[in-house]
Amino acid sequence: MAVSRSGQGQPRSRPGRPRSEQSRLAVLRATSELMHEVGLRVMTTEEIANRSGTSKATIYKWWPNKYAVAVEALLSEMLTESDDPDTGSAREDFRIALRGLIHFYGSRSGRVFAQLVGEAQFDPLIAAELRERLVGSRRQLVRAILDRGVARGELRRDLDSEAAIDLVFGPAMYRLVAGHAPLDDAAADAIVDLAIRGLAC
Repeated sequence: MAVSRSGQGQPRSRPGRPRSEQSRLAVLRATSELMHEVGLRVMTTEEIANRSGTSKATIYKWWPNKYAVAVEALLSEMLTESDDPDTGSAREDFRIALRGLIHFYGSRSGRVFAQLVGEAQFDPLIAAELRERLVGSRRQLVRAILDRGVARGELRRDLDSEAAIDLVFGPAMYRLVAGHAPLDDAAADAIVDLAIRGLAC
């Protein structure tokens, strides 16, 4: 699993026996495969356990439910596609990070992520897991890019960081959910170019 410079890819610790890294990766790999093969709703913890060679009891010691496993599996894939580039340019960092996120959204895993967003509308526990683990990590990444851009004098000091994050990365989520426009590199570049006009000094 790729880990960002900020350490945001580290799994959240839970009480009890420390997790075996080999077993953890086997569970995440099995979860990713099952999400693609049978879908998020149909996938069961028992199937994850059987495929990964890990007991259900052990999985429940590490994660509260199958959706929490799904969130961590998706986060590991998302970090592989969209880690912090830190190129020395806010525009370039935004462009690379957004391209990576759009590649993820356009993949089979992106469709699973959209399903998870849908499930979160009806289950507050899934919503919290999604917000804290997946959405929170992505916003932390973009906030780091913003802070560096402000420190270098590329971006305005008076900008609203939360609104700026929505401005840069919100359109990709909108396109994922609504499906009204392409999710490709050209879209990422156009979104960043437009956003930078409002964020730059």
